[in-house]
Amino acid sequence: MARTLTTCIYCGCGCGLYLESDGSRIISTVPSRNHPVSRGSLCVKGWNSFEFINSRERLTEPLIRRNGKLVSATWEQAVGLIAEKFLSYKNRYGSDSLAFLTSAKATNEENYLMMKLARAVFGTNNIDHCARLCHASTVAGLAATMGSGAMTNSVDDFDKADCFLVTGSDTTGQHPLIGSRIIKSVLDRKAKLLLFDPRKIRLSKYAHLHAQIRGGTDAAWINGLMHVIIRDGLAADKYISERTEGYEDLAKVVKRYPPEYVEEVTGVPESILVEAAHIYAETEKAMIVFAMGITQHTTGVNNVKSLANLAMLTAHAGFPAAGVNPLRGQNNVQGACDVGGLPSVYSGYQKAGDPAVRSKFKKAWGVDFLPDKTGLTVTEIFAHACMGNIKGIYIVGENPALSDPDLNHLKKCLKNTDFLVVQDLFLTETAQYADVVLPASSFAEKDGTFTSTERRVQRIRKAMEPAASSVPDWKIVCSIAKAAGYNGMEYNDPSEIMDEIASVTPIYGGITYSRLDPFGLQWPCPDKEHPGTPYLHKGKFTRGKGLFLPVEYIPSVEQPDDDYPFLMTTGRTYWHFHTGTMTRRTSVLDREIPENFVELNPEDAKTLDVKTGSMVCVTSRRGSIEVKAKVTDRVSAGSVFIPFHFKESAANLLTIREVDPEAKIPEFKVCAVKIEKV
Repeated sequence: MARTLTTCIYCGCGCGLYLESDGSRIISTVPSRNHPVSRGSLCVKGWNSFEFINSRERLTEPLIRRNGKLVSATWEQAVGLIAEKFLSYKNRYGSDSLAFLTSAKATNEENYLMMKLARAVFGTNNIDHCARLCHASTVAGLAATMGSGAMTNSVDDFDKADCFLVTGSDTTGQHPLIGSRIIKSVLDRKAKLLLFDPRKIRLSKYAHLHAQIRGGTDAAWINGLMHVIIRDGLAADKYISERTEGYEDLAKVVKRYPPEYVEEVTGVPESILVEAAHIYAETEKAMIVFAMGITQHTTGVNNVKSLANLAMLTAHAGFPAAGVNPLRGQNNVQGACDVGGLPSVYSGYQKAGDPAVRSKFKKAWGVDFLPDKTGLTVTEIFAHACMGNIKGIYIVGENPALSDPDLNHLKKCLKNTDFLVVQDLFLTETAQYADVVLPASSFAEKDGTFTSTERRVQRIRKAMEPAASSVPDWKIVCSIAKAAGYNGMEYNDPSEIMDEIASVTPIYGGITYSRLDPFGLQWPCPDKEHPGTPYLHKGKFTRGKGLFLPVEYIPSVEQPDDDYPFLMTTGRTYWHFHTGTMTRRTSVLDREIPENFVELNPEDAKTLDVKTGSMVCVTSRRGSIEVKAKVTDRVSAGSVFIPFHFKESAANLLTIREVDPEAKIPEFKVCAVKIEKV
């Protein structure tokens, strides 16, 4: 069998593995023994990352909707129709009647080309992707306080830190190879684990302390930690004076968050808050680790700013094994942001509103016009489609019909879109609404790069020919650009696209395919002699001085009441991933958790006369689903947890559309529901 070194398609850890093939299909996966992140290990999803590639449900040819039904078409027909329709909307309604959703599953090269297609070919900044639904608040919050919206440290630093403050991250379930490093550091080196999470997750077993916070109260307990640190003389005065600004404003705000008040708001006992503050502040090598439990709130940006404030207050930023570390949820959500899949920036986070930036890209792309107005986000695109303002939407590798909030409303928006194009491996729930469906190739069937959560740009390598008549995303995008009359997207292979990315993107300036062998480089990597950057903000912050941006605690939009007495949160399980498009087509994974469930505290189960396995109806103000109950103390009384992988009982039928005013990220983590026994 042939072995091909590549990068895992699932979470943002960026594990290295070999695909083993017999020439016609992928047979198995084997971990790379020498990879710096996975080091000879894989999680259960990584071990089984090949089966969906061979699925009989793969799309094999383009489909066009005729007389209400999707029917077979040629590539020439499908590409020609897309170009014709999009050009007609641009000419009749203006460029901003079009919108593009690129993908955290696609390569850097493909995301860059989608950005180029939207801006250079069709003249709109209406381009976004699923980072809007997971870490948009991270990018905004860390960029404002530190100057860069990325993970500050490397995965290797998890072996060196002496304290981990983990919040909003079921790390062993969602980023298993990082979670295992935390556990190993606790067991082998006696590192302290401080866990702030509403649920009892696997890390609870290893935590020095676990504060089971009330959902949506993060800014309050983080301010409480800072109150104790300042009150007890634990702030890093020299670091604050030399490397930061705005401290006086922070001190005034957090003074209003004494431990007794924080306990009342969050449920965190005063003694635990004080102990956690001392351990974190007094440990030299301390890392903050967070994920969507912090970001997916209407106050997500504020939560991230608060964590940055905490790190800077204690001199825990700008050093090895000390920093603020958002764990990115998908294999290339970091890269999709890096290369411009956002409505306000080009690749390298260069502002679309800056005339000098537009001038540079106009010259590079050979166009006379590039839009300067900030485009629409994911959440805004569908809202505008409902209002009739967006006529054409082109979606690559995303499944909003399961991943977005308030699905009943989202489906109305999809139905109201004049012309919807979906490019994917399978006929997803979203593709079923499309006017044109394009069959893409999997990560095993093409070359390119992914960027992991630690900013590591790595190769994926072609292990087999594309299935049936599927085509790599980059080739599809180039063909649409050409059909629309643009000749500036002709490449022989993805390495040429990366060369173009490097030429216009300072943080990727030194990245070439030859330099990425075998295990990649971490950006910023500004030139071809630069070795890459294992940790950010060395000596000074990217923005110069770190900026304290104090925030107040603001309650979540929807609180439990007499009619809807439970607080619901959503998330992933260890066995499944995102909307299940790949994992539910993988027999080993789907066998373990074949159906949805709701975690329910024993006290609440007794009141409802419900046992594990009982069917219950969970209802919010937006929808209703029936699922089996799982009675467990993992959730506290009054709270419930539902995974969002399952189309048969989609958790996002219940979630609320309210968004963070700055990042426009929805509040997936808090909404009010009622539960009735079926």
